[in-house]
Amino acid sequence: MQEQLERHYVVKEKSEMVYLDNAATTIDKPPEVAQAVLAALHEIGNAGRGVNENSLDAARTVFQTRVLLAEFFHAEDASRIAFTSNATEALNIAILGLFEPGDHVITTVTEHNSVLRPLYVLQQQGVEVTFLPCDSKGTVRPEQFEEAIKHNTKGIICAHASNVTGNVLDISSVGQIAEKHGLLLVVDAAQTAGVMDIDVQKMRIAVLCFTGHKGLLGPQGTGGIYVRPGVAIRPLKSGGTGVQTYLKRQPEEMPTLLEAGTLNGHGIAGLGAAITYLNRVGLDSIREKEMELMWHFYNGITCIPGIEVYGDFDSPRRCGIVSLNLQGMDSAEVGDELYMNYGISVRTGAHCAPRMHEALGTVGTGTVRFSFSHRNTLEEVDMAICALRELAGGS
Repeated sequence: MQEQLERHYVVKEKSEMVYLDNAATTIDKPPEVAQAVLAALHEIGNAGRGVNENSLDAARTVFQTRVLLAEFFHAEDASRIAFTSNATEALNIAILGLFEPGDHVITTVTEHNSVLRPLYVLQQQGVEVTFLPCDSKGTVRPEQFEEAIKHNTKGIICAHASNVTGNVLDISSVGQIAEKHGLLLVVDAAQTAGVMDIDVQKMRIAVLCFTGHKGLLGPQGTGGIYVRPGVAIRPLKSGGTGVQTYLKRQPEEMPTLLEAGTLNGHGIAGLGAAITYLNRVGLDSIREKEMELMWHFYNGITCIPGIEVYGDFDSPRRCGIVSLNLQGMDSAEVGDELYMNYGISVRTGAHCAPRMHEALGTVGTGTVRFSFSHRNTLEEVDMAICALRELAGGS
């Protein structure tokens, strides 16, 4: 596996900073991503807004990336993928566009605010929401979803993986429950797209929401939404589409239904290059490397006195995330020390997941989150372990 990785990865120039905040956004992108964005900045026009060569180049770029994403997520065809600016926009489209007053929706306390806040809006409008609890390790069991189903339940909304603990939910089992009861399954794949294989058809996913700037290794401002054929969704935005100009409502055909206005063609070009890179290297190799780094870090810090780690590390389903606290120190203080004195970048605080921190008992302190990319090295992980050992007062 290591030889395969070395063949495809361009050796990065070492800097003083050790970047371990990949769950927020990946920085070390494949060079072809930047090259694709730069070329698009100089070459493409506005997709679907003309028949000049620049406009046609933009349309080709958008279509090619759409095809890549459809194949990547095993969608029925490319029309089922619509581009968004990030997972947050995709989740807002899904949540606000699928459910109405009187509906019942099941979600969990482990969710990101990108799920929670749209749901709070719907609650005020008369949508009933059940928030499934997690255990002390932040784990939600698939059978909890079935236990919460009511006569008016219309959908399940859940993250594939927690951005706080790195716990991965068994989406296939949840999908079977949703299919059994005729429910819509909406999945937030912000932390898993580009790292874990996602088959929307086998997993019975009705709507998949993803972002481009994390595991997919694309530019910020890119993302998308998959909508299963037959699923009716109201568009969040309406406006110019380049087609059916005299129609007074947003065209109903996917993906035009969800793509009002000019797309981020430059970013989409970079995202297409990133997907091509991921296909070339292989998700199995990428995930294996990330798990190697994560477990090396976990095993290196759990013996340090005063460190508390959050999450289920007995489960084989995990992402490359480890959240922790150091006794006697606020998470922000630990993050500042790591950056200022050791050149290590991490994420601290509540991570936009308030109910998860309530469940873990970390509302007052937040947590220090280390998140790994396959582009990180064991040397960088060892530097982080040594830094924590020193902060804890060890030698």
